Amino acid sequence: MEQKKILYFVIPCFNESEIVLETAQTVKDKLVQLQLQGKISENSKICFVNDGSTDDTLEKISALHEKDSVFSVLNLSHNFGHQNALLAGLMTVKEVCDFTISMDAALQDDIEVIDSMIDSYLNGKDIVYGVRKERDSDSFFKKYTALGFYRIMKLMGVNIVYNHADYRLMSKRSLLELGKFKEVNLFLRGIIPLIGLNSDMVYYSRKARIGGYSKYPLKKMLKFAVNGITSFSTVPIQMITYLGFSFILFSLLILLYCFIQFFIGNTVAGWTFIVVSLWLLGGIILMSLGIIGEYIGKIYMETKSRPRYIVERFDDSNSSK
Repeated sequence: MEQKKILYFVIPCFNESEIVLETAQTVKDKLVQLQLQGKISENSKICFVNDGSTDDTLEKISALHEKDSVFSVLNLSHNFGHQNALLAGLMTVKEVCDFTISMDAALQDDIEVIDSMIDSYLNGKDIVYGVRKERDSDSFFKKYTALGFYRIMKLMGVNIVYNHADYRLMSKRSLLELGKFKEVNLFLRGIIPLIGLNSDMVYYSRKARIGGYSKYPLKKMLKFAVNGITSFSTVPIQMITYLGFSFILFSLLILLYCFIQFFIGNTVAGWTFIVVSLWLLGGIILMSLGIIGEYIGKIYMETKSRPRYIVERFDDSNSSK
């Protein structure tokens, strides 16, 4: 008889005290249902990753672990950011499970599609992406900025799954391959498609948060978008080169125009044109330096090879750590 596979849910948490208990119960109910259906092992668990929370999130998930061994706690030494916290969870539990499902603590991702994810895994898929069917629940601004981000990433040659965040199933094999990627500037939505193993998609409608507030305000979303673009594409730097050639051509046309005006006897004051040109070129130069600086900064961080996360402790009954 084939041994059932061990599943670990990996749920990063940062200041989720208001909702973490409800999340824990909801995911546990799903876990028990999957066990009763014979789809996963009785040793399957739910791992909460505490990413340096400043509220009592850690105390609550630690109490859950003490009362019920189905819950595991991975506590990071301080706040490393969502992507690093998620990676920490995946890299830690890969030693004790056969596959993982990562999801956010807010339960906006529909857990009912987990059955389809597992079915795909059992049929030989190594990665199963949870993909949103639509963005009707988003605000106008968030909807169109998100869609614009995905389109820009595609135009720049980045292999990214459209409308997919970090709700995904990964097999042990794919987790081991993910561990070979060593970059400090993490953008998992771009890295995981590079693994290139058998993959599938399941589609769902995203829900509203069950409580609390989003830990991704506009500032963080913009930083995340810039990191995603500059981590996977050199197109912005190439655009600077093309922009430079365009302005050289434009300046030659202006020079030709000035010569023609001079020979036909027209007097051109030119003050407005010069001032506007100086401001325009100054802005382009500063923008170009900023783009180059962004890449240089990433090279600087990569050469330091600092740890992407530090695990303070991992409380798990399946682990000998």
